[in-house]
Amino acid sequence: MARVKKPNLPALTGLRCFAALNIVFFHFSNPKWFGPFAPIVDNGYTSVSFFLLMSGYILAYNYADRAEAGQLSTRNFWIARFSRLYPVYLFALVLSLGMLMDEWHVRTHAEFALGVTLTPLLVQGWVPPLATFWNTPAWTMCTEAFFYLIFPVVVLWKRPKKLWPLLGVMAGLWVLGMILPSLYMWLHPDGDLHPGRYTDGFWMRALKFSPPPHVPSFLFGIALADLDGMIGRDSWKRLVFGLLGMCGLYVILYYGDRMPYPLMHDGLLMPLFGLAILGLAGQNLIARFFGFAPFAAIGRASYCLYLLHFNLWLLIHDSHVLEKLHLTQFDPWLSYGLLVGGALLVMRFVEKPSQRWIRGFMHAEGAGAA
Repeated sequence: MARVKKPNLPALTGLRCFAALNIVFFHFSNPKWFGPFAPIVDNGYTSVSFFLLMSGYILAYNYADRAEAGQLSTRNFWIARFSRLYPVYLFALVLSLGMLMDEWHVRTHAEFALGVTLTPLLVQGWVPPLATFWNTPAWTMCTEAFFYLIFPVVVLWKRPKKLWPLLGVMAGLWVLGMILPSLYMWLHPDGDLHPGRYTDGFWMRALKFSPPPHVPSFLFGIALADLDGMIGRDSWKRLVFGLLGMCGLYVILYYGDRMPYPLMHDGLLMPLFGLAILGLAGQNLIARFFGFAPFAAIGRASYCLYLLHFNLWLLIHDSHVLEKLHLTQFDPWLSYGLLVGGALLVMRFVEKPSQRWIRGFMHAEGAGAA
């Protein structure tokens, strides 16, 4: 049976552009620069939670029908995901070799050796003290790799086909996603009675950076794709959902400093992320805005931007190249432009060619073995 290609959802690609830029601004800006959008930038770490939930949605959107029909090849799926994830991941580590010197100075020899071993293997997140070793944002790729590993199994999970039972499952996943953060706030395992973004104990790092606490969000995204299939693309409900989701997110982030910090990672925001995705997956005014071609172009490079931005920013500024060229008066906006431009170039000359080569090589190997 021929596979029906799913339509592209350019607004969601455009939303990835804003989510990735928000992480850049969170790391390297003063939120006050952004006026009414300051609460969004000030809580930019929540964009990572959006990406993790979106991962479940996009994978299920593209593969769930094939899996249900018994047409999903686990081998081909893993090849496709590996070819998408690893070349840029490895390129970012090579680009960041100079950052290893900093790790050498702040780690014990045993920690350094373990970090150098685990990080290229995409398993550093399983050791919380080393989760951000070498390239700070790369812990997310450890979590994504785990999601890719389990997806061919969890996508076969028999989810309800009717609306209200499905909503019940999603509500259960939402609650499940808040159990570990709630336990953290109750037990205070790191000894901090008022944990916040600067809490850096072992258990906080495990909560934020290790894969298991993020699994409910990933499963929520998979169930969200089922809910998405029950709503027409041109339904007026999608506009309402999108507006509710985005307004709700703004309100939560506006009062972000008063919110329980551990719950802001995945758990609390799951339904609002889901509403925003449902809205932008439709045909309406906000979808047309986020689907604007330049936004979508940067959104397609959002993985490169996210993975490269931290150490590339440090490389630009530690080299003092802007000072030598007398361009500092244009910073930080020039640096933001360089990050976006660099991401687009890496997507064009590293990600896409490597992806084609790996897929071609692995499929040829598979055909030869057969």
